[in-house]
Amino acid sequence: MTPAQLSEALRAALVHAVDDGTFALDAADIPATVHLERPRQREHGDWATNVAMQLGKKAGTNPRAFATELAARLGGVEGIASVEVAGPGFLNIRLDTAAAGELARTVVEQGGEYGQNESFAGVKVNLEFVSANPTGPLHIGGVRWAAVGDSLARVLAASGADVTREYYFNDHGAQIDRFARSLVARALGQPAPEDGYGGSYITDIAEQVVADALAAGEPDPRTLPTAEATEAFRARGVELMFGEIKQSLHDFGVDFDVYFHEDSLHESGAVEHAVARLREGGHVFDADGAVWLRTTDFGDDKDRVIIKSDGQAAYIAGDIAYYLDKRERGFDRVVIMLGADHHGYIGRMMAVCAAFGDTPHVNLEILIGQLVNLVKDGQPVRMSKRAGTVLTIDDLVDAVGVDAARYALARSSADSSIDLDLDLLASAKNENPVYYVQYAHARTVNVGRNAADAGVSKEDGFDASLLDHETEAVLLGQIAELPRVVAQAAELREPHRVARYLEELAGAYHKWYDQRRVTPFGDEEVSDVHRTRLWLNDATRQVLANGLAMLGVSAPERM
Repeated sequence: MTPAQLSEALRAALVHAVDDGTFALDAADIPATVHLERPRQREHGDWATNVAMQLGKKAGTNPRAFATELAARLGGVEGIASVEVAGPGFLNIRLDTAAAGELARTVVEQGGEYGQNESFAGVKVNLEFVSANPTGPLHIGGVRWAAVGDSLARVLAASGADVTREYYFNDHGAQIDRFARSLVARALGQPAPEDGYGGSYITDIAEQVVADALAAGEPDPRTLPTAEATEAFRARGVELMFGEIKQSLHDFGVDFDVYFHEDSLHESGAVEHAVARLREGGHVFDADGAVWLRTTDFGDDKDRVIIKSDGQAAYIAGDIAYYLDKRERGFDRVVIMLGADHHGYIGRMMAVCAAFGDTPHVNLEILIGQLVNLVKDGQPVRMSKRAGTVLTIDDLVDAVGVDAARYALARSSADSSIDLDLDLLASAKNENPVYYVQYAHARTVNVGRNAADAGVSKEDGFDASLLDHETEAVLLGQIAELPRVVAQAAELREPHRVARYLEELAGAYHKWYDQRRVTPFGDEEVSDVHRTRLWLNDATRQVLANGLAMLGVSAPERM
């Protein structure tokens, strides 16, 4: 019996009790899904629910009495061994061995679909993450968002959402001008401008711009007048830099569905369209020669200039137009992932969301990530060989590899700072979390190979009642948790929950492996015990693979 089947059995018992008048509830009061959780203490059963506490008072009865009635109705359900009422109205449910063990076959048969759910079915989500300026290699903060953002996209998709990964290409503004002037200076052998960019990558790109122009039979951009030279280096330099960022992200396992150019908002009239919409709503006013958005009506600390007195769009104007553009493209939820220095952005953008008639924190969500520190030999790593002042995606991947980097960055809550120990992440130790989980998967594959060599085949038999050891009950309980963990990770936008779950699952598997054999010992004949345990082994392998895939991490067959 799967958790979903048990939840449905609980709901059916509630429906019957309402239909026969036992519970004075409306049908609408009965939840579509009865929430279940694993008891912290194994002796309390396989599953617990507080549904009686949720509905008892609404039904005009004591929650414990409500639970007692519900327990009696569940007693006759096939697969349920016992139901106990605890405390003020908790229900502790124990499955019989066969019903619990049947999950192993269910998981193997569902394969890659196990763990998926429909909690976001029909919801279109635009998930914007990374969006680093194309003025240098992707720094370590952006790498964290690459890992977390892509994992969140996978978790949301596994929960039924229609997810679009979007990268906001900042090709408009002062930072691009500084980048272009830095390239020109380096190409001419001059020091970088005081407000410019350093690092050897500037030299690499400047040289490539010159080489590309000469190869195409164009004038050497270094010989052009200042304005023309700056434009030549800007156009080709940004293209080269962004191409490098895209390639680094691709090598990291992260690709985007949409690359949205900031320049297009200003060239297409999107800014004017957004301002007109807000003016129609009565939220725009003119003062001091500028156009203002009255964001204080929606909780912001001050009103915001959107068109400056010189007629130029303020920075927030592009953000306003971009949000409206996403909503007009049909996205129900717009999720933006930003760095630790963007807290002040939240209030003004939620005001913008409300000004358009949308619901803040529903139609628009802004997630803030914290800093990442790299440690090697017990000391902070502060310098990049190529970028000079910031650590980059390539620095991290060179040190520990893609899998370890992605897993380590995705396994902690994004709103907390983390220290990554490069020595640990590059090691083959159980203390290394990605190694611990991947080794568990490799071990399941090796068990399967050994079973085949010993003549153990799943197809020859399965008896769920034989999975009666304590370690098997614990392992099955962990396997049963994946759908709930995925749904919760999607709901809370916290993909790290999947990583932490995998570590618990790996631990349960390693303990089971130490105490139960899949292959016969000595002259022992192959029996249904071995075959059934192979089903459980392969179910664990499937769950580990499914969970790792949601983090964009490989599931190796040998280590």
